[in-house]
This record gives sequence, structure tokens and C-alpha cells, in this order.
Amino acid sequence: MSGRETPAPWESWPVVISIPVAWGEMDAFGHVNNVTYFRYFESARLAYFQAVGFLGTESTENPPGSAPTGIGPILAHTECRFRIPLTWPDSLKVGARVVDVGTDRFTMAYAVFVEATGDLAAEGSGRLVSFDYQAGVKAPLPANVVARIRALEGDDPV
Repeated sequence: MSGRETPAPWESWPVVISIPVAWGEMDAFGHVNNVTYFRYFESARLAYFQAVGFLGTESTENPPGSAPTGIGPILAHTECRFRIPLTWPDSLKVGARVVDVGTDRFTMAYAVFVEATGDLAAEGSGRLVSFDYQAGVKAPLPANVVARIRALEGDDPV
């Protein structure tokens, strides 16, 4: 051993958030309900969107958290693979990254880790489409957003 500890599995993800499991997220079977994992993905996805400035509210007239009025993402597809059950009082690390970029869409990957053990509890993906919220139609991904994604990922995710 070199004396260095093994890095936590979430350290390779460009965006990671911490989420405590709430008692109310558990279902009658004594583990976190499957719907909740999609909320974890959503929280990590929104943190990623904030990091690259792609919320559809980039106008100075729109405060953060306001409804989209410009070009922003819209979720077209999502999925989850459940690996191990989560229970209260687990603390989680949820990672998000972009794994593919197209002209008007990109694919994100997500991972939910148990902070205490590093175990992978769930993994998933989502396909996001660039959407013009005023016109109500899909739109090309803004070049500045693509550049920020590539900078955040540290390489070309395409």
C-alpha cells in the first residue's frame, strides 16, 4: 500500500450532490420507494444544469428558479437500474455526467452511492432535448452550453 486511501467512487463524477434519505421516502416494504430515485436523479440533473448555465432562464429579467422562458432542457426519457435498497438514515452521494452530445440533445448518466460504504445503490440515464420554451419546439443546443459541458467533463463526451 502506498498509504493513500482509495478514492470514493463518486469522485470521478463532475457533478455530485449530497442527499440524506428522509424517513418519509421509505415505503411499506421498509426501503426507499422507487419513485424517490428519480427525484435524486432530478436533483443531480438540476445541479448539472446550474453548473453549465442551461436552465432556460439565462435572461437578466428572469431570477434563478423562475419558469423557463428561453432555450433550456426538457426530459425526453429516463430510466433507473436499482442495485441495492436504501433505508433511513442513509446519506447519499448522487453523481451526474453527460455521456453523449448531439445537435439538439444530450444523454446524462446518474449514479446513487451510499456515502458510508461507497456502494452503488442505483444507476440511470436520461435523454434531454434542447427546447425553446417560448416557441414550444425543440431547438439546437446553444454552442456556449456545449462548450461548458465539454469543459466540465474534462474531455469531449461525444
